[in-house]
Amino acid sequence: MEERKKRLLIVDDEKIIRITFSRFLSKEGYFIETAESVDDALDKFNKAYFDLVITDLVMEDRNGIELLKEVKNINPEIPVLILTGYGDINSAVEAMRNNADDYLLKPFNMEELKILINKCLEKSEMQKKIKIYETILPVCCLCKKIRDDSGKEHGKGEWFNFDEFLHKKTGILPSHGYCPECAAKTKEEMQKYFFKGK
Repeated sequence: MEERKKRLLIVDDEKIIRITFSRFLSKEGYFIETAESVDDALDKFNKAYFDLVITDLVMEDRNGIELLKEVKNINPEIPVLILTGYGDINSAVEAMRNNADDYLLKPFNMEELKILINKCLEKSEMQKKIKIYETILPVCCLCKKIRDDSGKEHGKGEWFNFDEFLHKKTGILPSHGYCPECAAKTKEEMQKYFFKGK
């Protein structure tokens, strides 16, 4: 199956920047959408899914930090990359305090941007995988005991057999029986055992 193209939202009030980024990143295999303002970006962000938002820090209407806050408020898992000039380094620090995933100082070359985009996307994918793994019930592949991490650091919980785990979580005491396949198999094994000497 072909991997889905990553969707990037580029936000800058300068048209030439939007066109340059769009052309370069499209050739790199990304699906690119552009926005000329924070409001335009939020409108597009609310209508479609994006894997990464890249925004200029200083724009005419509202700034990149305002966009960062709103994006993270809507979906904290979407990475946001801030582009800023050397004179705005304090604002870049503020952006990081507001959960920006990274920032890039101007001037920069497109290869630097590409490296940072890859880094942000890889970090985002790793975080998604961790969240998925944390929701999976850990079962030992040998003894089939279940680890209960409730109220403990992930991976540090106690191991229980299925009956104990079910009783602990629900208060239900399971009754035991055989599924049709196991019943047939057990019957066959018992017949072999009882009639092997005859």
